[in-house]
Amino acid sequence: MPARKPATSEASSAMSLGVILGFPPGIAEELQRWRASFGDPMATVIPAHITLITTTPTQDWEAAREHVREVARTQTPFMVTIAGTGSFRPVSPVVFINVEEGFEECVELHEKLQTGPLERQLPFAYHPHVTVAHDVAPESLDEAETVLKDYRATFPVVSMGLYEHDTDGIWQLREELDFGTEPDDEREPLRAADAGGATSSH
Repeated sequence: MPARKPATSEASSAMSLGVILGFPPGIAEELQRWRASFGDPMATVIPAHITLITTTPTQDWEAAREHVREVARTQTPFMVTIAGTGSFRPVSPVVFINVEEGFEECVELHEKLQTGPLERQLPFAYHPHVTVAHDVAPESLDEAETVLKDYRATFPVVSMGLYEHDTDGIWQLREELDFGTEPDDEREPLRAADAGGATSSH
C-alpha cells in the first residue's frame, strides 16, 4: 500500500482504510533490506506485508471497523509460506514473492472483507503477493526476480492490521486484530512475531 495522497477531492472527503497481514520482524526486515537493495524508495516506508484490502474509501469508519473486527473474530490462525518470484509486468512494474501456503486463506479473507461497508469493484482480480520491487528501473526488476527466485519463508499468521490512510498520505496502524478473539483495546494484541515458528531460507 504505497504512501500517497488521495488523487481526487472525492477521495479526500472520505476516510480510506486498508487491511494487511504483517510478517515476523526478522522476515520483514530481511525483505525490506532486499527491497532497498533494488533501489525501491518505498523500502523504508512500507514494511513487508500481504495486502488483504487495498486503499478503500469509507464514509463510516465505525461501521467499517466493526466489519473488519467481525471478520477477524471468525478467522482462525493459519500458516503462510512465501516462495519464488513473479511479476505483474507489463501491466504494472512490480516484482513480488509468491504466496504459496495460505493463498486460499488470503483470498477467502479478502472476499469476506470486501463486502458490506467495504464492498466495491476492483480493476484487477485479487492476487495475494509480497512486493519486493515496485516502479524501479527494468534491470532492477529483473535483478529482484532473479535474486529472490529461491527465497522461501514460513510463519504463522494470527492477526491482521487495520490501517487508516491519513490526510498526509501516510498509512497509520489503528488496530491489530487477533484472529478468533474479541477485540480488547486495553490488552496488547498477539502478533505473528510472538507466535513463534517462523523460518526463512534463501
